[in-house]
Amino acid sequence: MHHHWIGLKKSLFVSLLFLGMGLSFSQAQTVAPRLKAADLASAYETYREPAITHRRFTHANLQPLIQKHAAQFQVTALGKSVMGKSISSLDWGTGTTKVMLWSQMHGNESTATMALFDLFNFLEGKGDAHQELRDLLRSQLQLKFIPMLNPDGADAFKRRNALDIDLNRDAISLISPEAEILKKARDDFEPEFGFNLHDQQIYYNVVNTPKQATISLLAPAYNEATEINEVRGRAMQTIAGMNELLQELIPGQVGKYDDAIEPRAFGDNIQKWGTSTILIESGGLVGDTEKQEIRKINFMILLNALHSIATKSYTQYQTAEYFAIPDNGIQLMDLVINEVQVPVNGNWYPVDLAIRRRETESAGGYFLAGSVEDLGDMQVFFGMETLDASGLKYQEGKVYPTPIESVKEVTTEKAMELLRQGFMAIKVKQGSPRQLHELPLVVLKSSDKYSGGWTTGAAPNFFLTREGKLTHAVVNGHLIDLSRLPTEKFRNRIF
Repeated sequence: MHHHWIGLKKSLFVSLLFLGMGLSFSQAQTVAPRLKAADLASAYETYREPAITHRRFTHANLQPLIQKHAAQFQVTALGKSVMGKSISSLDWGTGTTKVMLWSQMHGNESTATMALFDLFNFLEGKGDAHQELRDLLRSQLQLKFIPMLNPDGADAFKRRNALDIDLNRDAISLISPEAEILKKARDDFEPEFGFNLHDQQIYYNVVNTPKQATISLLAPAYNEATEINEVRGRAMQTIAGMNELLQELIPGQVGKYDDAIEPRAFGDNIQKWGTSTILIESGGLVGDTEKQEIRKINFMILLNALHSIATKSYTQYQTAEYFAIPDNGIQLMDLVINEVQVPVNGNWYPVDLAIRRRETESAGGYFLAGSVEDLGDMQVFFGMETLDASGLKYQEGKVYPTPIESVKEVTTEKAMELLRQGFMAIKVKQGSPRQLHELPLVVLKSSDKYSGGWTTGAAPNFFLTREGKLTHAVVNGHLIDLSRLPTEKFRNRIF
């Protein structure tokens, strides 16, 4: 009898074990499938906020849009910036899982802000093909959005706030009112998940490849040893799911941001304080200067991530999948000219030139300022545009001697004629320095000479010749083939 009972207990245990395995197997089977890219793209096209068409918008531009959502979202004034501008949060959903998303901590990092307003429109929609998803999100999640944390920086389109402090280095000292607001919002709300939304410079690439890191992701470290606890692990799993979608949208263009601890940063500290924190960095995409395509990608991955949190389907991903995302590199240049011959002391030397065109703010809008970043052996860099200049020689340009009334009188065709004759610059009678123009020429008002050269830090304004004949012009770092009209838009300024 005794032996029979032991046998019975054993078989019962084995049955229960298999039952348990069966349960976990069926649970794995019933993990909600990832949202389809086509459905997410369709949701974006339907709900994109039409009032925002470019990435430079102000605090004032957003206020009517925030008020538009006050009926369906709980809009709360969290406090004021250094310059007294309101910082608001928008809350939505009745679920138990709390998620907080904040954007534009850096004033000139606005891509995700645009996507949040698209998302607000989506969450307010009703009676369409997405209603089931909306109902699910509403019942499972409680969302808190802070769309513009640094309005003073946003209005000047600069990274730092009006105190000239980087808010992402103020999580501990809380010198800035904006930092206090974010810390208090997190502490009062106690979210399980947090999305820290940023833009990174366009020169980040997927390490050792020529591909731009259009999106980079990070589960920030919470300690020096970059250990993984349950909180950080959840962030990694969520990111792995986001990356799966991203590889469909922008294959090979997703990087992993460096996870070295930054003890003053919000991401690292919010992770440490118990909120699973996901950093999204929007980089560049060729041809998407205003980041409207990357805005769409942000909308899609955020909606996908919220779905995975609502259904807990992020649990199907492993931290190993997160670590498999390649690292960010910073190896991109706007233009690399390989093996161009440059003259020094009567001799010619073949060098590679690496050129970047950085955005610079001005009263009339932003312009691009080209600069030779480095030269010599540039094989570790990748050009978004590359020219093999073997057999080509560097040549300085001339200033057209007769002043022209204004830039309006010069067509692109006329500018090309001047370039083909070796004139790099024109002088104008009308116009003021820093005023913008779109000509493929250097335009002078306050000076008779222009800056140009091939050495590090020089403005890249010069010609390339083959056997004494002009073949290319480089104007403010833009490469122009003299045999055809340029198709790109220039954002140059009058000097």
